[in-house]
Amino acid sequence: MRLLFITSTRIGDAVLSSGLLGHFIDKSQGVRITVACGVDAAPLFKNLPGCEKVIPLRKSMAGSHWLLLWSKCALTPWDIVVDLRASAISWLLPTKKRLILKRHKNMTHRVVEIGALTGLKVPPEPRLWISPKDYAVSREFVPKDEFIVIAPTANWKGKQWRGDRFAQLARRITDIKGICPRFTIVVLGASSEKSAANEMLRSVADIPVIDLVGRTELMVSAAVISRSKFFVGNDSALMHIAAASGVPTLGLFGPSREENYAPWGPHCAFQRTKASYEELIYQPMYDHRQTDSLMDSLTVDMAEQAACDLWDRIKL
Repeated sequence: MRLLFITSTRIGDAVLSSGLLGHFIDKSQGVRITVACGVDAAPLFKNLPGCEKVIPLRKSMAGSHWLLLWSKCALTPWDIVVDLRASAISWLLPTKKRLILKRHKNMTHRVVEIGALTGLKVPPEPRLWISPKDYAVSREFVPKDEFIVIAPTANWKGKQWRGDRFAQLARRITDIKGICPRFTIVVLGASSEKSAANEMLRSVADIPVIDLVGRTELMVSAAVISRSKFFVGNDSALMHIAAASGVPTLGLFGPSREENYAPWGPHCAFQRTKASYEELIYQPMYDHRQTDSLMDSLTVDMAEQAACDLWDRIKL
């Protein structure tokens, strides 16, 4: 069986779609897969079982990325085309079956929405395909096993809890009386997020911290996260990677909807701001391009309590 899987541009959304892809791998022995996704998300699929090709698409306002995809796929007789982007291109490709996701503005979680394409009663959980090499490299960066991961950045500033609060929370978690006493703190983020992460890093300079912001490739970061004992981060790609890896994951939410994008899995929890999504977004003069952090009504005490509650639940 030949499968074309058209998934998201963004890393986090691509992770959330991985459960459906894993379902096809488990269901169809010998399936040959081509994945089309954003350039940044492409490394997620480099170790995918049965993967023949990954087609990285750089989004173009003129839509030329869809023409590129068509040119690479039009001559292949597909058995299934799964299109999570609802693009017109998927209707122009030869295939026996099409599964096309049509987005609805509702409170359904993205994982449930994607899983419903196959009619599954239980949506397939997101998963990662991390190579032994990525694990080996991760150990060069973080040799020890007793560590937590903090991801203090996000794809826009409004979703970023302030760095000094992340620092306070990290100190409490790794305090002698915390849930992870004397654990090392590992800080992760993309190279473009270095300045945003510096606020936290400056506040923890006097305790054991490994700064990996901008220093690791995506799947090495995933390997680091999967080896950690606890993860805390904003609503971000790294949060979804942590959830998919099975690590106890606490996601912090404010101007994004946890109903749609909370970390998925029994080992996950979220804590949102006291202010609702509507209160944060639908305010006079709101501009997501210029806003400062909108996470200030989330206190360190609230985040710490959520971390402790999750830890207690996981350890039962």
